[in-house]
Amino acid sequence: MTDSMKHLLLVEDEAPLREALAEQLTDRGYAVEQAESGETAIAKLADFAFDVIITDLRLPGINGSEVLDHALDRYPDIVAIVVTGYGTVKDAVEAIKRGAWDFVSKPFQIDELLHALESALEQRRLKSENAYLRAQLDERYRFEGLIGKSPAMKRLFQLLETIAATNSTILVTGETGTGKEVVARSIHQNSPRKSHRFVALNCSAIPETLLEAEIFGHVRGAFTGAIGNREGRLEQAHRGTLFLDEVGTMSAALQMKLLRVLQEREFERVGDSKTIKVDVRVIAATNSDLIRMVGDGQFREDLYYRLNVIPVQIPPLRERRDDIPLLVQHFLEKFRGGGSPTVTVSQEAMRRLMSYAWPGNVRQLENATERAVAFGGSRGQIEAADLPPEVAGAEPPSVTASLALPEEGVDLDAFVANIERELIQRSLERTGGNKGQAAKLLNLKRTTLVEKLKRM
Repeated sequence: MTDSMKHLLLVEDEAPLREALAEQLTDRGYAVEQAESGETAIAKLADFAFDVIITDLRLPGINGSEVLDHALDRYPDIVAIVVTGYGTVKDAVEAIKRGAWDFVSKPFQIDELLHALESALEQRRLKSENAYLRAQLDERYRFEGLIGKSPAMKRLFQLLETIAATNSTILVTGETGTGKEVVARSIHQNSPRKSHRFVALNCSAIPETLLEAEIFGHVRGAFTGAIGNREGRLEQAHRGTLFLDEVGTMSAALQMKLLRVLQEREFERVGDSKTIKVDVRVIAATNSDLIRMVGDGQFREDLYYRLNVIPVQIPPLRERRDDIPLLVQHFLEKFRGGGSPTVTVSQEAMRRLMSYAWPGNVRQLENATERAVAFGGSRGQIEAADLPPEVAGAEPPSVTASLALPEEGVDLDAFVANIERELIQRSLERTGGNKGQAAKLLNLKRTTLVEKLKRM
């Protein structure tokens, strides 16, 4: 889909006015999505990076001020125009303070609204060197290196705050690249053990023959090449935290020895008979299905339950897409370097970033951002073409793609009409406004498409 049209969210509870404005704005080249309430607007903002939002202040339920705050909090560079029938100087000043570009009082002429809208877009273009997210990442959206404000991440933060103060063993699960070690470090940094060492070991990165010695240490002569005594990771983590990543790759014999450590808090170095007591908190992690491995006899059931005292599941990035703008800003700050010009991200590029599936999760997003900064060169804004091909080619989702059936029901005819309008609009975008080609995409006759456009 081409992205030449500006994507606009129109929030207005008066249906006749909303539909008339949507038609006028569509005729002037905007891709318009309508929302009849503040709740609907916030849901649409969570799924799509709009260029513009026009919202009435007086709405049933969640009001326009809250919608404005939500839009600017998520997309600080979005162009926001406030419309209200209660136009006072106080309302105008308050809207501007909140971050609106302009304020239009009802009743108004469409030209007045268009003038405010076009002026705001021009101002944003002239200020494109400003950061995509101007505001600093708020500490509310962080937990010792973790970033997010999605419901899933807020739940994770609450869980981590609760368990950090305990000494219980923790099993962190999640897909590759979700940040399991970052979670483990955050738990350690918020625990009473933070003044002692956090020791990390990737069990899958060390040959099985050496892994036992790496964990438990060894004495001189224990095996070929053991030329002296050596502390293992357990001793190094004494009074601190030992993080064992990819614990599912351990052999059966090593699983048994780890089980003893968890039960007795003691062990022997390889080649030694002396028992060493240890005070260590163990945090294990895996992207394997340990329950399935237990069923297949590949992982000890008793060890699984010893490790899984407190389970922590990290959501994949595709399930918390609304965190992507925050993460991208964080990585931009990291890769542009101190003293370098501020880098922004175009809304088109952000739409691609938010619509990609991210099989490699946050780690893949970090790599994609680093690549985009490098490809962007001296330009002040990252475009979709700067992203990796698989991300740049991701089709932004339809803003009407997420279907929700409210308890009070839905106007099916109106809903279907909105979907039809969206598909026709997208076909015209893709074909540069060529009605004949757009009709072919929709399997319609050109005359049928023209008739539908007239009715719309």
